[in-house]
Amino acid sequence: MKFIIYISVLVIPIISSAQTIPNNAYKSGEKLRYQVSFGFLSAGVAMLVVNEKEINGKNYHYAIATGQSAGVVNSLYKVIDTYESIMDAETGLPVKAVRNISEDNYKLYEEVFYNRNNNTIRSDRKGVVEVPEGTADILSALYIARRVKFDNLKKGDVVKILTWFDDDVYPLEIRYYGTETIKTKFGKVNCLKFSPVVEPGRIFDSPDDVIIWISNDNNKIPIRIQFNLIVGAVKCDLVEYQNLRNNFAFIK
Repeated sequence: MKFIIYISVLVIPIISSAQTIPNNAYKSGEKLRYQVSFGFLSAGVAMLVVNEKEINGKNYHYAIATGQSAGVVNSLYKVIDTYESIMDAETGLPVKAVRNISEDNYKLYEEVFYNRNNNTIRSDRKGVVEVPEGTADILSALYIARRVKFDNLKKGDVVKILTWFDDDVYPLEIRYYGTETIKTKFGKVNCLKFSPVVEPGRIFDSPDDVIIWISNDNNKIPIRIQFNLIVGAVKCDLVEYQNLRNNFAFIK
């Protein structure tokens, strides 16, 4: 998706060349499992896992996101997607990212290497490309965002992260909608509500048709993601968590 909606509000860079944000949100061993549903149908499962990885004597965080279709949806359109990101443990910026996509008849495997010394990436499909300093992949962008304190955000503010995705650099823009308490299997959870700016077209009707609720605590874990598609709503709900860095605050 291309994020092409330009909004005349405050745009807050998540990370810049002169900024390293301490990680107080997650730790090695964290696992998050999500149930994906389409209306009343169980559509699949998704996982977010982060562990430590040592390369040439240096510690990195190794994040893996997986998504797999299930049930009736799997018989109609089989999906097995995996995203991987090896991130500098100090800055959160990636040194390597992998996309392994299998969606029905569509297959894609791509590795992207990030050179922080000369601000370039090297990908299987594009070769060596210059990119802005601080560019991240989609998965590492999530973990970078979790490091950020959102105390000074106001409704309507837009958070921006530079990302490399689909052979291009674009600013991932996410509008803040304030706080909202939602019901989950664990109880009521106070959340920060965001909406990535998406392009209306054959999939979405409006730019705010994707909504993300993130726990309003020190963990900042995604609690629910909702895609309001033209054909109906798809929800991803957190159903299991392990090894959180901080206590998870919810009301039963």
